[in-house]
Amino acid sequence: MPSGMRGGPTMPARHLRTSSTTLRLTIALLVSTAVLGAVLMIPWGGSEPEAAPDPTVSHTPEPPTAPPAPVRQNVYTCPAYSGIDHANPVANLYKDTFTWGTTPPTKVGDGKGNINWRMNPPNNPSWYMWLHSLRWLGQGITAAAAGDKAALQRVSAITHDWVKDNPYSWKSDVGAYESTMHRTNVLICLRQAVLSGLHVAKLPLTYAWLDKALMEHAWFLQKNYSGDWNHGTDESLALFGIGCTLQRDDLKKIASDRLTSAIKTSIDTQGSTNEQSTAYAQFNYVLWGRAIDVLRKCGVDPGTTITARRRELAKWLALATNSLGNLPQLGDSEVVRTVPVTGTVLEYAGTRGARGIRPTQRIGIFDAGYIFGRTGWGETRPFTQESTYSIRFGPSQKLHGHNDHTSITYTSRGRDILIDGGHAGYKVDDWRFWAKSQFAHNEMVVKSATGHPETKLVRSSIKATSEFYELHDSPGAGIDRTRDVLVLKDPDLMVVLDRGSSAADQEYSTLWHLPADQKVVVSGNDRAVAARPGDTVKTTLLQIPFQQQTTPIEVTTGQQDPIQGWHYTTIDKRLPSPVVKFNRSGQNASILSVIAPTRTNATVSYTTSMQGSRMVVNLTVDGVTTVIGIAADGTMQRIK
Repeated sequence: MPSGMRGGPTMPARHLRTSSTTLRLTIALLVSTAVLGAVLMIPWGGSEPEAAPDPTVSHTPEPPTAPPAPVRQNVYTCPAYSGIDHANPVANLYKDTFTWGTTPPTKVGDGKGNINWRMNPPNNPSWYMWLHSLRWLGQGITAAAAGDKAALQRVSAITHDWVKDNPYSWKSDVGAYESTMHRTNVLICLRQAVLSGLHVAKLPLTYAWLDKALMEHAWFLQKNYSGDWNHGTDESLALFGIGCTLQRDDLKKIASDRLTSAIKTSIDTQGSTNEQSTAYAQFNYVLWGRAIDVLRKCGVDPGTTITARRRELAKWLALATNSLGNLPQLGDSEVVRTVPVTGTVLEYAGTRGARGIRPTQRIGIFDAGYIFGRTGWGETRPFTQESTYSIRFGPSQKLHGHNDHTSITYTSRGRDILIDGGHAGYKVDDWRFWAKSQFAHNEMVVKSATGHPETKLVRSSIKATSEFYELHDSPGAGIDRTRDVLVLKDPDLMVVLDRGSSAADQEYSTLWHLPADQKVVVSGNDRAVAARPGDTVKTTLLQIPFQQQTTPIEVTTGQQDPIQGWHYTTIDKRLPSPVVKFNRSGQNASILSVIAPTRTNATVSYTTSMQGSRMVVNLTVDGVTTVIGIAADGTMQRIK
């Protein structure tokens, strides 16, 4: 669970508008009804390239949905405070004490509601932004709404102090700027608390400053729209809230028009978001569900597009869910559980098959750059014993994306096998640079490459017990990189061929990031075995010669200069984690890897032979022999 929210709801993060600094947002995750389509089966004759399949070529009919709630007028529900209020009880507000994340409670005022809004003791942009959001006043506002006049006086004093100390326009202060939409909602919540707490129908004249502040926030939101991603969506909802609260149809129209346009960019027709982050995909599902509710309750028809795009996103999220019930850590994502919903396929995915409707689609390939695959949904073995994987490709890095193209995550036998480096938070430092870089992902890295390339899925083939994918890109000037991936079922394993070429000598390394609890033992140039001491599962990583001789295997754990061998489960929890490296130097690289998760006592061995220009690999895994053919052009097939 993310920092600052221990014990609260799971939250994704927040992108900051300044260069590369970003901020976090917490929100309880909801989901809606969706059923996945039929299994996607694409025939493949062998070595001929073919186009990548469309993951949405067929669907089963959607179950009937409940009729929409009747449209109402001028109702804007005070949203929750993203859980930030959990750590800030009313008693602390009387002391002008603010708490966020792992930073100890900090006295930020003089005890009378006079706050020093320039404070930032931890030098953390997220801490500073959430101070300016005013969401930490949530418990006090709730008490005020119930008639607690002392609480009403204190939250009003702190809020009025912010208004006085941060006159319009506050654009030059990034914390005040980035928190505008959050603070807008707090102002609306406070206004509602004044009316209910004082049992009045009209805002008293002593609170005229509150409506003036709302209009200033409306002006700011109109002039400083962040664009068609989650930040802009939140801004539009806040602007709409002002229009609904103050009965300003002009503001409602501006906001609803932005939402109508933004949904077409934020979530594409296949259900992928433009955030390049799995955690943000789940957050966007919630956010756009709220948009439907907000528009309808204040008399505006949300139309059909939002509902249709969210339906596809729900399917995307279910396919992305791994066998542990989590979303893979892609982009700015902490370890996030898939949230189940009763009676839907997301319920089945989020409960790891304990209840709900079992999906039928096993593989999803999305134009936005995602492949999600699995051996099954628990039809013949327990859900948690299935193997699941993700592979990244697609458009170049943006928003919450990382330099993770061609990277793989993998789960099998009830545990993580290959992990991502994770999400290091938004403080601009060497740790965030590493976590976003190529070196924090399971891909072939090129030391001199600094680009964030577009990566093509050149061809793919889906069969009953194997899937094959070929990806290609250019991570640096004059450098070509190709990754061929063959995923097998029974025995469950991966065969990965990485090839690089350049006119100049390069340092190439295929990196395999392993969970923090793994201990790695290297045997010669061809194998490393990783296992948690005392566990019943191990992972064998083979480096098999293909068109080049192998070099010594390296293992790096917990290194700080340069940074390597770490895993961020949350932005404030960093664990030393082993990285296995297969290295090459020169103009060309050819690195053939096998990732084989097995029971601890299993034997993994191989032999190779040549049939013309094709290499044949006989893999014996726990007594089962599998034969793989690898053509000179990288095409891989399961022969047996």
